[in-house]
Amino acid sequence: MEGNVFKRIYRTPKGLDDLIMVSEGGILTGLSFFDCADNKIECEEKELPVFRDTKKWLDIYFSGKSPDFMPEFKINDLTPFRKEVSDIMLSIPFGKTMTYGGIAALVAQKRGIKKMSAQAVGGAVGWNPLCIIVPCHRVLGADKSLTGYGGGIKNKIALLELEGIEFRKP
Repeated sequence: MEGNVFKRIYRTPKGLDDLIMVSEGGILTGLSFFDCADNKIECEEKELPVFRDTKKWLDIYFSGKSPDFMPEFKINDLTPFRKEVSDIMLSIPFGKTMTYGGIAALVAQKRGIKKMSAQAVGGAVGWNPLCIIVPCHRVLGADKSLTGYGGGIKNKIALLELEGIEFRKP
């Protein structure tokens, strides 16, 4: 990350790990559960307008509703493939899910190819630096199973339950 980087902690409801918001000034560039290894970022903690917007968005989300706005964000190091997968994840509505295979089929169709690897999609989903806002937790295995989550399975289960989503428990 270049330039000034700032962070702010968001205290989640009971049953979830807290979140860390990261910004390079006016735009959100990271949102992840605090206990993830990637979150050991050394930078100044500061209140910024984008953190206030993100907090408001998260407050609405954690109240069990779909926010009607999006905080301004940017995904750094976005390859064309990661962008395709992120755009599809952003289209998954609150309370709904997609499978890795379903996303792979959409990418293949868009590219005009016969098949795309669901495993490759899994890698792009797992890479997502903006959890919840880019709803990677809404991506499930083919049989609605939880195949993993960078923010921890406990948090994925809590997010899915908050949205009223049915899934196969591990």
